Amino acid sequence: MRRREFITVLGGAATWPLAARAQQPGMPVVGILGIGSLESNTRVLAGLHNGLNEGGFVEGRNVSIETRWEAEGRYERLMTLAADLVRRPVNVLIAMGSVRSAQAAKATTTAVPIVFANGSDPVRVGLVPSLNRPGGNLTGVSFYTSALGPKRLELLRELVPQATTIALLVNPTNPVTEGDSKDMEAAARSIGQHMFVVRAGNEKEIDTAFATISGERADALLVNVDAFFSTRRDQLAELAIRYRIPVSYNNRQYVIAGGLMSYGDNRLDSYRQAGLYAARVLKGEKPAELPVMQPTKFELAINLKAAKAIGLEISPLLLARADEVIE
Repeated sequence: MRRREFITVLGGAATWPLAARAQQPGMPVVGILGIGSLESNTRVLAGLHNGLNEGGFVEGRNVSIETRWEAEGRYERLMTLAADLVRRPVNVLIAMGSVRSAQAAKATTTAVPIVFANGSDPVRVGLVPSLNRPGGNLTGVSFYTSALGPKRLELLRELVPQATTIALLVNPTNPVTEGDSKDMEAAARSIGQHMFVVRAGNEKEIDTAFATISGERADALLVNVDAFFSTRRDQLAELAIRYRIPVSYNNRQYVIAGGLMSYGDNRLDSYRQAGLYAARVLKGEKPAELPVMQPTKFELAINLKAAKAIGLEISPLLLARADEVIE
């Protein structure tokens, strides 16, 4: 996705004077590398813009933005796209949504500052040696928290009190999948629930995964954090209704798309933090000295329309605890 498309869709920019849209001599460039498409990432991109603006940078006035997307989920292309941005050249590279974006950016350059924003544990996957002292040319925002998996299971048990067998949908191409699966299975065992893992790395495999989940008579489904799944929100919501399976997700964008329930960080604010970090880097701060940020606020969202579609009655106590209820 090129810059002109990016500006037009985000709104407002179309009214700027043509002269303001042209990159001025010496204007710094922010590169954005991600999975999905502009359309599927409009909200989080607005968060990035909010952070950049808060940090004193407005696109078209004193900063230029270049974006590169891998819309088909072909992770192997991310290295090529990252190299394209580095050659541009960019002053800071934001690797958003997927740990694979951050890994591709890291493998491409040790000179360009990188700000990542994804759901992985950045120490576990080797992005940084420490959250407090990231070192090197990377820092960013991690949506990961060790307490989140057990909390999502707890909420799912409240949503479906009779559930004894839970399915976990993961993307086998994601490098954090093995660790996440072990953590979630351990959390399920600790509360007396059986969990089995189902894998899907493309659109067709998601269809197959739901058929398997239904065939195994799972009582409910947890969808693991993954950028590819985020691009398939509509498909996941439709399949959940078709198979009448209660599904829990990690952020409210799934619920807005028709999913049943989500518990996770305020994604708009997390990307705002990434934008702020990019602004601080543009002002001369070093990624090595900026601690990796983690969310402090988590949101519970419930879609009553989705509940009705699968014949699920949600307890008034759970609804009362929700930060957002979509009717």
